Amino acid sequence: MVLFYFAGHGIQWEDQNYLIPKDTPTLNGAALNKSAINAQHILDSLSDHNPYVTIFLLDCCRKYHLRNPEVDARNPDVSGSKSVGLKAMHKAGSLIAFACAPGTIAIEGKGQRNGLFTTHLLKHITTENEDIQMILRDVAKGVTQESKSKQIPFVSASLLERDIYLYSQQTKRPHKP
Repeated sequence: MVLFYFAGHGIQWEDQNYLIPKDTPTLNGAALNKSAINAQHILDSLSDHNPYVTIFLLDCCRKYHLRNPEVDARNPDVSGSKSVGLKAMHKAGSLIAFACAPGTIAIEGKGQRNGLFTTHLLKHITTENEDIQMILRDVAKGVTQESKSKQIPFVSASLLERDIYLYSQQTKRPHKP
């Protein structure tokens, strides 16, 4: 099993998703290719090792960066359809959980170390014998309720296996002679 977690900034540019650490200065355009992390490349690279499952947890905004905002704003075909946030990511055998829906921002914790998504993830991630999809439903419920529906986590799953536990407690079975 591979678990990849990222908290920071997320942006889409030229049909690619980039992850930008919070301590990195604002990056735009071609600088993203050199200084940011291409999320799909990471997912592909991890999947190339044929893990049982790949879980991608992204606590970042899902904004789209326009190449030329002035021109794109005058062209509704570009600005209307393109500004939907990080593009969908997928790979067979993977689950990708985004802190928020496409085209929206993730709420940062007020005076807290973590954002809203991570705060709720930490509450549920160590639930014993609970499938990851059920854990993420509890996280989504908590985030949605606390934000009054201003932030709604989004999950994309193409899992091939069942019963994926991050924390399982083995129960002792009676020994049969």
